[in-house]
Amino acid sequence: MIKTKVTELLEIKYPILQGGMQWVGRAELASAVSNAGALGILTALTQPTPADLGKEIEKTKKMTDKPFGVNLTIMPTLKPILYDEYVKVIVESGVRVVETAGRSPEKFMPEFKKAGIKVIHKCTSVRHGLKAEKIGCDAISIDGFECAGHPGEDDIPNLILIPSAVDSIGIPIIGSGGFCDGRGLVAAMALGAEGINMGTRFMITREAPVHDNVKQALIAANELRTTLILRTLKNSNRVYNNSVAKKVIEIESKGGATIDDLAPFISGQKNRKVMEEGDIEYGTWSAGMVAGLIHDIPTANELIQKIMADAEKIIKSRLNSIVG
Repeated sequence: MIKTKVTELLEIKYPILQGGMQWVGRAELASAVSNAGALGILTALTQPTPADLGKEIEKTKKMTDKPFGVNLTIMPTLKPILYDEYVKVIVESGVRVVETAGRSPEKFMPEFKKAGIKVIHKCTSVRHGLKAEKIGCDAISIDGFECAGHPGEDDIPNLILIPSAVDSIGIPIIGSGGFCDGRGLVAAMALGAEGINMGTRFMITREAPVHDNVKQALIAANELRTTLILRTLKNSNRVYNNSVAKKVIEIESKGGATIDDLAPFISGQKNRKVMEEGDIEYGTWSAGMVAGLIHDIPTANELIQKIMADAEKIIKSRLNSIVG
């Protein structure tokens, strides 16, 4: 049994977290991950209103009696989001873990702390991790350059970013980006992390509410099948390299592109349609480099059990055998 500061902090069996993914982090997946001994996470903004989030939390409670969390991504958007109302629902629902991402959650920390909620802030740099520690977050999920979605603008891979964070930050570090198996878990722990966060890997499970066309595209992908868009806007986004992503890059390459120029290609509703209807060329959609290491569609339980079994085997056999 592998126990870490993260398993103790979150009261989970295994040091594995499911990333908060837009349109993917729903009750079916989160409950399956939690039932398997890891931490499932609902994505707050997948739900159109705070009331809908409340219903999804209650649905999840009926599907698992294990701990699960809620992701709240705080970002500037074209359409105002009722963040205060989403926070109120999270606090009143009795959820014990919140994963925040994007902008600093400092404004909401007093409410989270008063409710006894453990806050994990997702960061893409050590400097942001230090700020998160200062405002009272309980753990940091550090996103390396490999990750799906927004990897920040520093382009630092986890082989450097994780130990840098561990050396500078006192609260537990969770490695995020590029993880999908037992090898990755052992590597993250060797670098000083207390666990791993997986997004793309959990997208390719049977319980993930994602069209099979998306899952099959990721299984067929190699490590070169993703690309970065929105670099010129300093809002880099790692996505599956389809025809729409290529069009966005083409527009950006001409210089002077604005968010209004790119909005028709990158809208969240187009992303949702890809996830739900399976037209992988309809819009841009997030995918991590780690897709190149994924070759099957297991249940969440099968995946987690294999990761843990492989990790323990690597530690006991492979690592012990090379120590003289």
